Amino acid sequence: MGLVGQFLEFIESAPNQSLRSLSDRVLRKCRDLTGAEAGTVFMLRGQGRHRHLEAVSAQNDVIRAKPTLFSVPVSQTSIVGYVAATGETLLLEDAYAIPADRPYNFNPAFDQRTGFRTRSIMAFALKGFRDRPIGVVQLINRRPVEGPPAFLPEHEQMIAPVNHIVGRALERAATLERLTERNRALTRERRRVAELQAETERAFMVSVNLLARAAEVHDEDTGNHILRVNEYSHALATWAGCSRAFCHEIRFSAALHDVGKMSVDQAVLHKKGRLDDRELAEMRRHPVYGHDILVASDRLKMAAEIALYHHEQWAGTGYPHGLKGEEIPLAARIVAIADCYDALRSARPYKPSFSHQKAVDILLNGDDRLDPRVHFDPRLLSLFAGRHAEFDAIWERLKDQETVTA
Repeated sequence: MGLVGQFLEFIESAPNQSLRSLSDRVLRKCRDLTGAEAGTVFMLRGQGRHRHLEAVSAQNDVIRAKPTLFSVPVSQTSIVGYVAATGETLLLEDAYAIPADRPYNFNPAFDQRTGFRTRSIMAFALKGFRDRPIGVVQLINRRPVEGPPAFLPEHEQMIAPVNHIVGRALERAATLERLTERNRALTRERRRVAELQAETERAFMVSVNLLARAAEVHDEDTGNHILRVNEYSHALATWAGCSRAFCHEIRFSAALHDVGKMSVDQAVLHKKGRLDDRELAEMRRHPVYGHDILVASDRLKMAAEIALYHHEQWAGTGYPHGLKGEEIPLAARIVAIADCYDALRSARPYKPSFSHQKAVDILLNGDDRLDPRVHFDPRLLSLFAGRHAEFDAIWERLKDQETVTA
């Protein structure tokens, strides 16, 4: 069997071997062919200025300690760097007697640290796809059975036919190793991202809840109002055929509909009697205040929209902008009904808690203060009319200790 056949045989005998295993076998074979005492296989890593040669296999029959793997910058000032950059094979009789006109030189640090004596060197490039160098094999100190102790041109000729085979095999192994490690890293990263997203989502929801609670700290008897409005809004959005993402978002965004009250003059909020024109104008600024608080957050765009428009009315008689019909964003139209239902069910200083039947009757037919044809989206109101029992179930599940008196 020829030399090419020998290399093919041991490469193909274990097609999925690791880069380290394959490079160890390649180096051992090259040393056997040339009689080298020691050697190293380097693979090119990195891009541009960060390119370097990383030792992936090192063997030494003289030094007992396991060789330490290291890396070398791709620079023509080093022997292996020169070979990687030029693709040229170097045969050096004496590493310590390199002619001064050569661009590369020998680094004696290893010899000085270990007591090993480097003499002859053979360094050749491993060629990969499109004949580009993908690594370097450096062989050290030929042990002659016969002849001079230097590597000879015939050794170069012996290796030349197989370095493409070896180079491409190592290139494939390196690529597979990188892909495997990248997949592992991606899996770890996806797991970590999922954990961080879950932590972030929990923290976000806590923040939303605290902000909604802070907005109601000056209101009396609000209890679970914000939780119920969330659930009513989610139910109505689901009935309206909204997307899952929309329904999820409105489920927490609805709670922030009155967050602007935090910026309203506290004297106005706490006034027991009828508001004068100035005070009423200040109170009616709370949608704008709420929008200003929320709009800076990408996650709270819907909440900002709800805060700004939930007091707009279908007939165009609401505030702050007097929008009409479908000019009013859908989320705000949904929350308007949810908020009104809960206000009717809840006891307030100026009214008792109404029963579900009375709240439904007012929402659908109106009373002396509310005209549903003026206030609400008729399609949403029709959906409510067909399934309002679910609102009552939400109320019962999340109600406060309030007594129905009317």
